[in-house]
Amino acid sequence: MRDVDHDLLVALKALADPNRLRVAAACADGPRTASQIAAELRMAEPAVRRHLDRLQAAGLVSSSPADPAAGYTLQVAALHGMGRRLGAIEAQDAPVSDALGPAGASLPPDEVRVIRGYLRDDRLSTIPSQEKKRLIVIRYLRDRCFPDDRPYPEKEVNQRLALFHPDVATLRRAMVDEGLMVRANGVYRRPA
Repeated sequence: MRDVDHDLLVALKALADPNRLRVAAACADGPRTASQIAAELRMAEPAVRRHLDRLQAAGLVSSSPADPAAGYTLQVAALHGMGRRLGAIEAQDAPVSDALGPAGASLPPDEVRVIRGYLRDDRLSTIPSQEKKRLIVIRYLRDRCFPDDRPYPEKEVNQRLALFHPDVATLRRAMVDEGLMVRANGVYRRPA
């Protein structure tokens, strides 16, 4: 079994208790004090405080140290991070043949290794400078972001590419330069 990072394991253990999960869910509705959560969930306040301490130690809830009466808030970004890290573990453990290219075709193992080398948490860590690797990554992104043969306005192209890397202009330009997308009047589409 693959090693799971310590912070992820702590967070998963914190959410494994059903009552602690209920406490975390109560914090999702906005800042709540321990007494408000206890009343809402019909739990003893000391038990709620213990659960909040464990959730806070795991980075899943936060409170204002300057104003403890302000209450506890669920850290949604921490949950998203957990999801990305779990997804990355699943992707790394998946057999190479499970990586799919266009039309559901399996990618060659060497291309899968290149793609996995540049993706972290399903985001492009850097745009490869080596032309061969850049083409593999750009083609993969094109197939992930623009699977349909239809026009994509530049705004939509930017939004889709931004999910993978903040430098959308370089990614757009590379796709056009490599002939993976064609551009006319600010509209992009896959070549015929």
